[in-house]
Amino acid sequence: MNRRNFIQSGALLSGGLLISFTILKANKLAALADTADLNVFAPNAFLNIGTDNSISVYLSHVEMGQGIWTTLPMLIADELDVDLKKINIKHGGADKAFNHVIYGAQITGGSSTTWSEFDRYRNAGATARTLLLQTAATRSGIAVESCKTEDGFVIAGSKRYTYGELANDAAKLPVPAKVPLRSPADWKYIGKGSKRMDARVKTDGTAKFGLDIQFPGLLTAVVAHAPVFGGKVKSFDAGKAKAVPGVREVVQIPTGVAVIADHFWAAQQGRKALQITWAHGAGVQLNTGIQTAAYRKLAASDGLLVQEKGDVKAAFTKAVKTISAEYVFPYLAHAPMEPLNCTVKIENDSCEIWTGTQLPGGEQAAAAKILGFKPEQVKVNIPFLGGGFGRRATPACDFVSEAVHIAKASGRPVKMVWTREDDMKSGFYRPFYVHNVKIGVDKDGLPIVWNHNIAGQSIMADAAVLFGPPPAIDDTTVEGVKGSPYLDEIPNHFVGLHTTKEVVPVLWYRSVGGTHTAFVMETLIDQLAHDAGIDPVEYRRGLFKNHSRHLAALNLVAEKGNWNRTLAPGRFKGIAVHEAFGSVVAIIAEVSVEKGVTKVHQVDCAIECGLAVNPDGVKAQMESGIIFSISMAMYGELTFVNGELQQNNFYDYRITRMYEAPRINVYIVDSKEKMGGAGECAVPPTAPAVTNAIFAATGKRIYNLPIVNNRLEKQA
Repeated sequence: MNRRNFIQSGALLSGGLLISFTILKANKLAALADTADLNVFAPNAFLNIGTDNSISVYLSHVEMGQGIWTTLPMLIADELDVDLKKINIKHGGADKAFNHVIYGAQITGGSSTTWSEFDRYRNAGATARTLLLQTAATRSGIAVESCKTEDGFVIAGSKRYTYGELANDAAKLPVPAKVPLRSPADWKYIGKGSKRMDARVKTDGTAKFGLDIQFPGLLTAVVAHAPVFGGKVKSFDAGKAKAVPGVREVVQIPTGVAVIADHFWAAQQGRKALQITWAHGAGVQLNTGIQTAAYRKLAASDGLLVQEKGDVKAAFTKAVKTISAEYVFPYLAHAPMEPLNCTVKIENDSCEIWTGTQLPGGEQAAAAKILGFKPEQVKVNIPFLGGGFGRRATPACDFVSEAVHIAKASGRPVKMVWTREDDMKSGFYRPFYVHNVKIGVDKDGLPIVWNHNIAGQSIMADAAVLFGPPPAIDDTTVEGVKGSPYLDEIPNHFVGLHTTKEVVPVLWYRSVGGTHTAFVMETLIDQLAHDAGIDPVEYRRGLFKNHSRHLAALNLVAEKGNWNRTLAPGRFKGIAVHEAFGSVVAIIAEVSVEKGVTKVHQVDCAIECGLAVNPDGVKAQMESGIIFSISMAMYGELTFVNGELQQNNFYDYRITRMYEAPRINVYIVDSKEKMGGAGECAVPPTAPAVTNAIFAATGKRIYNLPIVNNRLEKQA
């Protein structure tokens, strides 16, 4: 640990015990590791016990609503034997010491925080407890085996020491290579659930988000971006903008023209007054209708091999019946509730940044490059994130880079703010995709051959700056089809990929490939079940016979959601099951369709995620993912005409309103399986469960999202 890391950890007390823990070296996003390998010790995030009895936990990942502000400290609280509510929690800042143990970069994503940190945080707590016990034993003169901890104290015979009393001496002891972890029987928090540690500050208004950053002399900046992706400033006249009261300066940056003012209103009015001539470039040729036709043509042919088994061509000659389907999925915006923002202050040879980011190390490196600094000259402060969904994990570091360019060009501390319209029209999107699938079934209605092709952009190509050149097959595009348990049971199948290139920038989106692949797989399986005259649950059970986790989630939701119950008149149900991020989620959606309008009344959800460290947090993430998916399925769509995006804000890029939200019941499978994630895995199966229920209601299959674009009159 270097001096800067020590200072950054906040360990500037009158002494204390600072515990650091493991970081594994890894280079590839797709690499997976067994959590049993995460037990070695090396510098990373820190647990600090001060002589004043303060206990601070520094998070190696960022809190953006997913609940790790609570879950990670729970792990330390159980091993350290302290009251969770007495722990001070802080974001760790930007440092390579905080690199993800699998991805090799400092990132919060992939629903990976809890499982990747489970052993590391427990070991940090257990190591501190071991050193405190050893210190107390030495002071009291009794055997360490006779000492015990109890709620922030070490009891050694008749002596009772606070952790703070022992911290300095404990810090001088050699760190043991291996420490005993508490057994599940001794856990007070893990697996039991806990109220969120950030709930109070987020409800009483004292929580600090990026938009809340303020200090004397800070100005506000907004940026005029090209109306077409790839466009550049040809010329501009700032005269009228500078005449707006409160506007201080107008500067050109690589991505547009920035207006700097005393406050946001003045900056906005100044931007409206700007006169800019744009060189649009090839981006003006982008039209959604033309793009759809081109992708459909691509997907109609076999792409680059992703997965193959058997003889597909021969198998189709033996099929009793064939089914063909084509699916179209539009671009989608992340649309977090807190618009993007970044505050930058440059003084002499240092830069300080305040921003809500999922990639603090990347932002630090990007800022340093722009300024000609070393990374250690850039400090990144991380407030709470008002939603991320992947948008704040941009390898290009777009919005932070803009803010640094503005501060550098103007010589002033600035808070750069993107309006929601800015992010909608100038951001990064879930890619546009088309799937083309042909299936052959036997006399029992079971699939014997499956030919599946996908056309779409590569997210990993845009992430090359972070993870290096992308492979020929971008797994983020095909995940959910590649490795599907359904395909495991089909003796003849082919999966192909056509990777396209567009001027539109793309980025991972909550549940990434599962946003479209799960929809295709689960609606087609549902279609096959109905065509065969077999109950959709029973049909899936047959295909899951060799997949115990899928079967466990399916059976639990069928039982708790009472799949076989008779519904009220006008109500219909659909089901879907999908594995993502190491967990399996099964969804039953209950809907009605009246005058072509769909309402989702109830959703039952079962998750098989291994150990649920915080069951309350898992349930909250299931609820969140379900609502997110309903918004995506019902309304989500971005369209282009002559290169210009047609959507602007929530009035024409709708999300689910409170009155539209269904009742949600969440059930967690009691499991001993390897731990998976929770933040994203309810998104993929919810949309197909809803449209499978719509089919039950109307007899109409939906192949193009969003749902509102489909006519849903009941079929004859």
